[in-house]
Amino acid sequence: MISIQNISKVYGHRPVLNNINLELPMQQVIALIGPNGAGKSTLLMILARLLSPTKGNILFDKQDIAGFRIADYARLVATLRQSPYFGLRLTVKELVSFGRFPYGHGVLSARDHQVMDEAIDFLGLSALRDVYIDELSGGLRQMAFLAMTIAQETRILLLDEPLNNLDMNHAVQIMAAIRRLSEEQRKTVIMVVHDINFTANYSDYIVALKQGQLSFSGPAQEVITEERLSELYELDFEISHNKHGYVCQYFQKSKGKI
Repeated sequence: MISIQNISKVYGHRPVLNNINLELPMQQVIALIGPNGAGKSTLLMILARLLSPTKGNILFDKQDIAGFRIADYARLVATLRQSPYFGLRLTVKELVSFGRFPYGHGVLSARDHQVMDEAIDFLGLSALRDVYIDELSGGLRQMAFLAMTIAQETRILLLDEPLNNLDMNHAVQIMAAIRRLSEEQRKTVIMVVHDINFTANYSDYIVALKQGQLSFSGPAQEVITEERLSELYELDFEISHNKHGYVCQYFQKSKGKI
């Protein structure tokens, strides 16, 4: 269980998160949703220990994450930030090798190479392992960075907008891979997502933030409702079901603010 206790974050005099309290399940896909500026990425970066909260604590298995050694935390939690780019000319396999740094600190063992190959194969990138990442499309590059994150071999993955700037085909591939990580490898995946249809159909648990406050949270099938989403995004929603899952349609409200 991940316990978020009274987490607040203030920049200067501007509150970004205000007293967030949550209990998040393990081994599930958890989506952080909400309008721009809601505090989603800030909360994710606090979970990653890349930002410090102004107030509050986060516990993993009843242990405060602030008490973990950095090396130990890197074996527990892997983070993929929004639109990552190293600016180095690396092949896919060289990029994925960075995921093994918490274990060998740059010296790769036979075990490291095995894990790297498994991560590359898992995402169907075997034919591209020796291709330079700056020669890949944006979607394939994002898959390569996800492979690096998987190769870190952690219980928890934190993904900040993994679908950013992807076409529909690559977005589906990424979300299908995330589901497989949860179902086949029992990973806990916490991700910031803006596409409400991907959220509704691929997530187990949803956390909705608005203006730095917790709007609602719970199992996806319970909280994906027209009323909740309309209030969260200030849009009109119509939600229907078919054999493939949810279809969330949204429109400008007929009344109120534009």
